[in-house]
Amino acid sequence: MRWREARRSDNIEDQRGTSIPRGVRVGGMGGLGVLLLAVVAMLMGVDPRVLFQERPMVDSPYVSTPPSQGTGGPVSANDELRDFVSVVLADTEDVWQAVFEGARQTYEPPKLVLFSQAVESACGFAESATGPFYCPIDRKVYLDLSFFEELSTRFGAPGDFAQAYTIAHEVGHHVQNLLGITQKTHALRSRLSPEEANQVSVRVELQADCLAGVWANLAQRTRLVLDNADIEEGLRATSALGDDRIQRRAQGYVVPESFTHGSAAQRMHWFRQGLGRGDPEACDTFRINQP
Repeated sequence: MRWREARRSDNIEDQRGTSIPRGVRVGGMGGLGVLLLAVVAMLMGVDPRVLFQERPMVDSPYVSTPPSQGTGGPVSANDELRDFVSVVLADTEDVWQAVFEGARQTYEPPKLVLFSQAVESACGFAESATGPFYCPIDRKVYLDLSFFEELSTRFGAPGDFAQAYTIAHEVGHHVQNLLGITQKTHALRSRLSPEEANQVSVRVELQADCLAGVWANLAQRTRLVLDNADIEEGLRATSALGDDRIQRRAQGYVVPESFTHGSAAQRMHWFRQGLGRGDPEACDTFRINQP
């Protein structure tokens, strides 16, 4: 990607090097479970923090180590990655602001929180193992930069555009939130069986993939940010993060009924759809007949 001369975003909260106090972890729950519980609370009109007040608190082994430069400062080894992330975030801001203005709407950009090992969001406590995520309650994207190394080594999807795709995907969830799609789908999932709810989750995630493709199309059209190898990097990342690929690698077999993000083929299709069309209207993953 051509990014070094581009604009940087100021909407970065760098929490790396800030220790998570021991005792904040919710007993018996990982980060994803807490996030789901918080979403349910939000739909019921309950402050999610109330649900956690009376739960037993257990020491968490995921405590960040303060950097040598001083508590709360950025980790110097990741300064270039932080710079890169701020450029990608700025580019999503420019693209989606233009799209929303074209629809006579206002785009409110998300904050992107960088953390190490664990973080406390408005949706609850989450560990790095959760991966990058978007919290619709505080409208923030959360990212541990170590995920980029995991994306390369564990998932076999190296490259700066693969990294940019993961950010654009989470920003896609922010776009869904601003458009009211997040609220509607959460309400729908609460009325469905687990298998049917998973299918809704898949369609939400595939739409975020498509919106990431829309961003890439419009960024390339206006600022020529992509190199020849970038598209292949993006497709490799969407394929590597398919539920079937992850399940087969983790357990040796695939359970389609438990998919939450979509298969490798589905994710590649919808990323291509957004990339080829450059139009959010092309991202209707909720229609009856879809790949």
